[in-house]
Amino acid sequence: MNNPLKMVVVLTVISALAALLLAGVYGATKQKIADAERQDFLKGLTTVLPGFDNEPDRDTLTIEGKTLYVGKKGGQAFGYAVESVTAKGYSGNIKILVGVSSEGKVLGVEVISHAETPGLGSKIEDKIWRDSFIGKTAGSNITVKKDGGEIDSFSGATISPRAVCEAVRAAIAVIGKAGGAK
Repeated sequence: MNNPLKMVVVLTVISALAALLLAGVYGATKQKIADAERQDFLKGLTTVLPGFDNEPDRDTLTIEGKTLYVGKKGGQAFGYAVESVTAKGYSGNIKILVGVSSEGKVLGVEVISHAETPGLGSKIEDKIWRDSFIGKTAGSNITVKKDGGEIDSFSGATISPRAVCEAVRAAIAVIGKAGGAK
């Protein structure tokens, strides 16, 4: 057997074995990963739709291409949650989950992902700050105080809070089309 041909055969066999091993590991862990991701998402839903007794991640409806997660107690819908993304963060996209009651009041805001500056823009993750949205409605002035609104910003970091305010307003608007925000 020719030396270059031998090397090609050996590399092909090694690559095929590595691919089979990788496929096997993926197949063995795929469901566990999906279950862990679902549990993480349910934790977020618990924050923004407190007290549901259904499976809101499976009890959904679609409005304008957005998935709304329906929170129910005793079979009655009490609120909706929706993911909202804004590209106006200081370091890129900010993705949040917003829950709104059937009466149109914000029940909670959870930050799903962002790339904001640690210790500055990342303060959008602080529970106390996120809780400042609770009770707000479509008629509230959901902008930062620096812009004449009701929401505090952080010293030296106004862009990130502005972006979250925009995402919350967008979420309320989508949920309002489902009859959940007034």
